[in-house]
Amino acid sequence: MHDIRAIRENPEAFDRDLERRGLAPLSAELIALDDARKGAVSAAQAAQERRNALSKEIGAAKKAKDETRATELMAEVARLKEEAPGLEAAQGEAAKALDERLAAIPNRPKDDVPPGADEHGNVEYRRFDSSRERLAQGRQHFELGEATGLMDFEAAAKLSGSRFVVLKGQLARLERALGQFMLDLHTGEHGYLEVAPPILVRSEAMFGTAQLPKFADDQFSASTPFAAAADFMQQVFQKDPKFLDEAESFRSRLENDASKATVRDNSISVEVSSDLAREQKQYYDRIRPLAEAAAHRWLVPTAEVPLTNLVRESILAEDELPLRFTALTPCFRAEAGAAGRDTRGMLRQHQFNKVELVSITAPEKSAEEHERMLACAEAVLQKLDLTYRVMTLCTGDMGFASQKTYDIEVWVPGQQTYREISSCSVCGEFQARRMNARYRAKEGRGVGFVHTLNGSGVAVGRALIAVMENYQNPDGSVTIPSALQPYMGGLTRIEGPKN
Repeated sequence: MHDIRAIRENPEAFDRDLERRGLAPLSAELIALDDARKGAVSAAQAAQERRNALSKEIGAAKKAKDETRATELMAEVARLKEEAPGLEAAQGEAAKALDERLAAIPNRPKDDVPPGADEHGNVEYRRFDSSRERLAQGRQHFELGEATGLMDFEAAAKLSGSRFVVLKGQLARLERALGQFMLDLHTGEHGYLEVAPPILVRSEAMFGTAQLPKFADDQFSASTPFAAAADFMQQVFQKDPKFLDEAESFRSRLENDASKATVRDNSISVEVSSDLAREQKQYYDRIRPLAEAAAHRWLVPTAEVPLTNLVRESILAEDELPLRFTALTPCFRAEAGAAGRDTRGMLRQHQFNKVELVSITAPEKSAEEHERMLACAEAVLQKLDLTYRVMTLCTGDMGFASQKTYDIEVWVPGQQTYREISSCSVCGEFQARRMNARYRAKEGRGVGFVHTLNGSGVAVGRALIAVMENYQNPDGSVTIPSALQPYMGGLTRIEGPKN
């Protein structure tokens, strides 16, 4: 989310940054929307100030026993009261229009992000070569896995459709070993706090990390009518007593009037007088959107969403920073724009496991934290002795919320190329503004927005692919990297297919 004040102060710089993202200038449009919002606020304030002044004049007129004047003033107050809802609505609509436009604009890139339109503009930052001889070619992971019967895409398709997999036996254990190894490394050596977060989150959380509203089509969602009723009672009634009073009054009248009442799918079906039935419909029309919103949940595309939102709507002390969180969770992505891409194997799945890294820092520490996070993710691949390279993404290939991103790409001999296994991004205050996550600075420097960072530490499924393809043997077996052997009960290899 962008700061409209900063845009007003330097619209040319804002437009230059958008141009680097391949976007047209937007500062003039945003300033016009803000002017409309300010005008609506001023109109509402002026009307309220006029009402306050009239109240005093009415009192003075009555004290002077000037009933004619008092009546005229009271008529003007009545008119202003009638206009007030319209002015408030205009104010809300103007603010909403500005907020929605700001929310749809990607983050501004840092000055050192290389220019480019797509992945071809990315720049190599550094690389790491395995101590073992690098395989120039080999079988792909799905060929190795299917030959042993431990990787079953056909069974997964019967259960869930395409882009799912069933892992069995030693491969299932290897995937579990990779996740546990990464968690132990990040918590034991890198100082991250392990978190077991929910993997169903509200729309507000998805908005906070910028998956919504722009990327709704890439997400999986879930809802239930029973959750709607429970959440509505808890979240709406308890937060707004007038709804509770209204509901109790309505329920009492309903019991007295209805000759028959049933509850089905969170709706009350009743035989009542036409007046009460009409009132019932109006009441439920008002609360239904609230109930539906409360019931709706999103399956997390990454643990970045719940981990980053741990600090939403809070003010932290600067001494608490940095906060570093890690989690191993299932992740769910619709892959709406990936038709025809990586259809074989585990590279692009609807469901996969990933170890996530999230940091919350003071602004002046975020660049340093970005390099640290990258090193933590690289350590996973170094300990697994896998060849990889780090790429600095160009302006046209960065994610929506990112100021700057490093991608770690691991060598996969089955495809004879490098494939992304981790992405580490610094987002500045972009997500913090959407979440209202702030900190109180030392020495009376006031309250400001925190900076957020996120990275894969790393994608477990892709690490499994990298291990299988880089540690494969001519007979179809796979050697277990030494770092993973303690997690495999001392097993040193996954046997190949039996003749």
